[in-house]
Amino acid sequence: QVQLVESGGGLVQAGGSLRLSCATSGMIFKINVMGWYRQAPGKQRDLVAAITSGGRTNYADSVKGRFTVSRDNAKNSVYLQMNSLKPEDTAVYYCNADIRRIGDPNDDTYWGQGTQVTVSS
Repeated sequence: QVQLVESGGGLVQAGGSLRLSCATSGMIFKINVMGWYRQAPGKQRDLVAAITSGGRTNYADSVKGRFTVSRDNAKNSVYLQMNSLKPEDTAVYYCNADIRRIGDPNDDTYWGQGTQVTVSS
């Protein structure tokens, strides 16, 4: 069984910063792309940022220049540093990873349970 657990969400004023962390556990052989998605009430879940095992990153246009995704391959963890937060960043943030389990020839996509980020104006 593979699990992803997010932490670091909370309430912050506009212009503030938060750092999200996502730790993985289980019988993991390899993790390919890791990333963060978010879902606001009544809206679809959208990609915020992603990072490959080699460190290549991809960001949603709305967060470019404000958010930074990083990962620690030794710890199988991914992080999201969020600066200059805006009220429209308010959402549940989900960690996502494409993981190959030990003894499994295929990759599967796993999700964390989500962490709430609320930005007040």
